[in-house]
Amino acid sequence: MTALTWDAVGTRKYETGVDHGVLYRVNETTGEYDTGYAWNGLTTVTESPSGAESNKTYADNILYLNLISLELFGGTVEAYTYPEQFAECDGSAQPEPGLSVGQQPRKPFGLCYRTLVGNDVSGTELGYKLHLVYNCLAAPSEKAYASINDQPEGINFSWEISTTPVPVTGYKPTATLVIDSTLVDADALAALSDILYGTVGSDPRLPMPDEVLALFAGTITTVFPTPPTYDNGTHTLTIPTTTGVIYSINGVDQVAGDQAVTADEVVHMRPAAGYVFTQPSVDDFFVNFS
Repeated sequence: MTALTWDAVGTRKYETGVDHGVLYRVNETTGEYDTGYAWNGLTTVTESPSGAESNKTYADNILYLNLISLELFGGTVEAYTYPEQFAECDGSAQPEPGLSVGQQPRKPFGLCYRTLVGNDVSGTELGYKLHLVYNCLAAPSEKAYASINDQPEGINFSWEISTTPVPVTGYKPTATLVIDSTLVDADALAALSDILYGTVGSDPRLPMPDEVLALFAGTITTVFPTPPTYDNGTHTLTIPTTTGVIYSINGVDQVAGDQAVTADEVVHMRPAAGYVFTQPSVDDFFVNFS
């Protein structure tokens, strides 16, 4: 075992941005999210979970129990525009094209959006996360219309979103799923993207959690990260061939084989997409040139 290190090259990950928003309307006959609509102009999605609060109970002159309340998912969606199909979700009925009647029952909907994942080497090209949100209801929101002046700007609409969890086999009901492209199987992710965004032969739809989990079931392979070796006499570093393990130095992925070392090096090991290490954390391999 070795000492912990911080901020090694290639490990400084971050998350940013929001795009690829999709609205899914609920089919009132089947209860499925069987039709999706592109949500252009999405500017911000603020996730605001609530609940999970401590409820302490005292007995025998001690803290006897610490019960946690149910956690719920909510948030705020901000955008410069929205799909016309969102009108009914926002409490408007359209008896005729171009004519809206407000204060009507609000329809439930599903939501999908993407955030970018980056690091200090690849930037935002590293990957992304898909966020799936189920059983949403939009609350009435304020809209401020202002006179055009010498610094005009578009109205940024905003909606408070609440959710009701849906069933998921083997887990407590949930209103959210998050899929990390840097960790999951690429083929399963491509299949999910085709479902979410549609193809030439199929309409976009929002699959329920059980269907999403089934897409990725069995696609993750467990692998033991065989460390490199170093010959201090010849100053030779040997990168092994281990399927599912990526070895990198200073953020540059290495090929298997021998290479000469002229200074201290740190070899970082990470799982490839679709793989997970058998041990939760893996130490970097340190080469002490002397």
